Amino acid sequence: MSAPVVDAKRHTPQGDPSQKPSLVHRLAEHGIDRTLWLLVPGLLFVIVLFVYPFLYGLNLSLHPNKGGMFGAYKAFFTDPDMRGWDSLWITLKLSLPAALINVIAAIPLAYMMRGNFRGKRLLTTILVVPITLGTVLTAEGLLNFFGPRGWFNRFLGLFDLGPVQLVQNYWGVLWSLIISGFPFAFLLILSYMSGIDPSLEAAAKTLGADWKQRFRRIIMPLLAPGLATTFCLTFVLAFSVFPSAILVGDPSGSTRVVAYVAYNAWGQMFDYPLASASAIVMGVVEMIVIGVVLMLRSTMYKGSTGGKG
Repeated sequence: MSAPVVDAKRHTPQGDPSQKPSLVHRLAEHGIDRTLWLLVPGLLFVIVLFVYPFLYGLNLSLHPNKGGMFGAYKAFFTDPDMRGWDSLWITLKLSLPAALINVIAAIPLAYMMRGNFRGKRLLTTILVVPITLGTVLTAEGLLNFFGPRGWFNRFLGLFDLGPVQLVQNYWGVLWSLIISGFPFAFLLILSYMSGIDPSLEAAAKTLGADWKQRFRRIIMPLLAPGLATTFCLTFVLAFSVFPSAILVGDPSGSTRVVAYVAYNAWGQMFDYPLASASAIVMGVVEMIVIGVVLMLRSTMYKGSTGGKG
């Protein structure tokens, strides 16, 4: 009678049907292995810094001092001191144009800079320098350049023109959002543009397509998913505007954004449920806009970029 064959990995007889596989093997059969433990730090990071604060703020917004469960939301939209609807409209008027301008301005620059040429690194550095400035330095520069006694109005004064009010209003905040948001849009679009296979455009060129046709029929369809993602990211960055609305805007008037309303509810009125409700409304509006953009993206192009990215 021969001895049963022993599996060196399990150290158990292979012919013993009563012996169950180890937990590691059973998990591996379902696609779960030890490498998934690498997701644990990131998952904890998301839970601690995003999920928990969101749930805490949502619960706080549903327990206002008066008005019932949704009293804070009702106060946000109906209280004349809050001006909720106006603040939402002002925030959208700032964030949507800023995101759209940044994306449109970044497309031709990224298209020209996707290849290798002399001075590319220097030009790229110049275009992304505003990332290092921060909101305060950007606001100070705008005030010094476009302010009532700034260089721009002094230059106009040489021709008996002006002064032109370009800060402490809507335009000052819009300029600030464009300056701070453009480097992100440029770098993202450049990465998507560089990921498009150059052979596709070369093949179209051999078939007689000029650069306009190649850009319209090849580059833009392949770039559409990246443009949608870039627009969403720059929109979220601009929608949460707060320092610029105060430093180079008119927070009590034309630049009374939602973030400023939430800050007033928290820091001046000490109404934490109302501040939380304002923040939740901000998140809901952002998700609606992002959802619309992603739906439009799905109607443009559903394939892959077909290149390195």
